[in-house]
Amino acid sequence: MKYHVDGELVPAAEATVSVEDRGFQYGDAVFETMRAYGGSIFEWEAHAERLANSCDALGIDHGCTDTELRERVRETLAANSLADAYVKLSISRGVQGGKLTPQSDADPTVVVIVDELPRGGVDGVDVWDEPAVVQTTKTRRVPDSAIPADAKTHNYLNGILARRELVEGADEALLRDADGRVAEGATSNVFFVGDDGLHTPSLGGPVLPGITRSVVIELAESAEIPIHEGRYTPDDVRNAEEAFLTNTTWELRPIETLDGIAVGGGPVTDLLSRLFDERVERRHYGGDTA
Repeated sequence: MKYHVDGELVPAAEATVSVEDRGFQYGDAVFETMRAYGGSIFEWEAHAERLANSCDALGIDHGCTDTELRERVRETLAANSLADAYVKLSISRGVQGGKLTPQSDADPTVVVIVDELPRGGVDGVDVWDEPAVVQTTKTRRVPDSAIPADAKTHNYLNGILARRELVEGADEALLRDADGRVAEGATSNVFFVGDDGLHTPSLGGPVLPGITRSVVIELAESAEIPIHEGRYTPDDVRNAEEAFLTNTTWELRPIETLDGIAVGGGPVTDLLSRLFDERVERRHYGGDTA
């Protein structure tokens, strides 16, 4: 494997950053997890916009255009002969002196790593083997007033602590906000189905605006499924007719159980999964799904 480090392709074993890099020292970095289907990035423009917003939130000026970043991703995929892949693009503030306060004369570190994933789309294979077993954790989501919820940073200690609480057999942690309302999974957004339509926690809370989340909302609207964004309790999800998680690699993953209570997928989850696969097929594999 070869990775892209500061403008150069290097063997994975030689792909390193300095121990003085602020991304390592303080988590002073941002990233995007993306998925390549058929050699191109799904929803690149949305990922690039969120990356820019994350950089703005941290005050990191990486000096690269979206076109330059996209080319680095393309080069990394090509160097590894990958058409269907996991892609992670990270940008740190770079190496600075040993002070917490960042300096204005930053020399950011830009890294692209990739790994093979199965084909997506209508003829694709799910990355996950089974529906998710989810557990509500004591660890709460960091308030937006502490760390901006819409910034995807390298500081993932919150999610790590939540995942450490999971009992054997659980796949994902469900985090609540300070008021006990459902926020999101450690690495996923949450949806559930009631008799009045599709529900998901509002971005008014400490919720990362997931790219797949946005696509699912768009697909639901196109299918005339009522969408509700609000504040919910874990019981709302436990008692739902259906529930699922979304993220870039999982796409849509049904929730089998939440805290041992059976939930499962269903017709709405199946429909949205099919519509998602059809979009990927049309845009990345040239398939006719009309």
